[in-house]
Amino acid sequence: MKKINFLSALMVVTMFILTACGGGSGTSESAATQDEPKQEEQAKPDAKTGLEAQMDLGEKIYTDKCVVCHQADAKGLKGAFPPLANSDYLLADPVRGVAQVLNGSNEEMIVNGEKYHAPMTPQVQTKEEAVAVINYVLKHFNGYTDDQLLSMDDVKDVEINPMQTPQQPQQ
Repeated sequence: MKKINFLSALMVVTMFILTACGGGSGTSESAATQDEPKQEEQAKPDAKTGLEAQMDLGEKIYTDKCVVCHQADAKGLKGAFPPLANSDYLLADPVRGVAQVLNGSNEEMIVNGEKYHAPMTPQVQTKEEAVAVINYVLKHFNGYTDDQLLSMDDVKDVEINPMQTPQQPQQ
């Protein structure tokens, strides 16, 4: 009976956390900025481009969406949310990680010998965003060098399930 109560409580907490760390597109524009005409971004001399810009985007996504479950150090919460730092599961197939960030995951996984059952909701809407956050995790928490990171060509076969991607809020 205690085990059932514990599991029920764990599921309630898990669902609360999942709704807190998922959903939304990560972009929130006020009504005022929606009415203003969007200008083409012009390259500024100090504007970041390429890998540096991708790392900034990946860090923002990680901070906004992933840190709640996987923690600031990417070590996760044992038994609840898997680690991303030194994760044999992620490092075995980073492209799978891109697919999971895009489409979510309901599969049981074994990470570093520990079973994880909690579902993951989709976190981003585009492959570019998914590659950015996975590359950020690979580089920042796993010591990957720039030449080891994923390219858009590496994920060309990853499909985005339109039923799984987070929906943009209606304005």
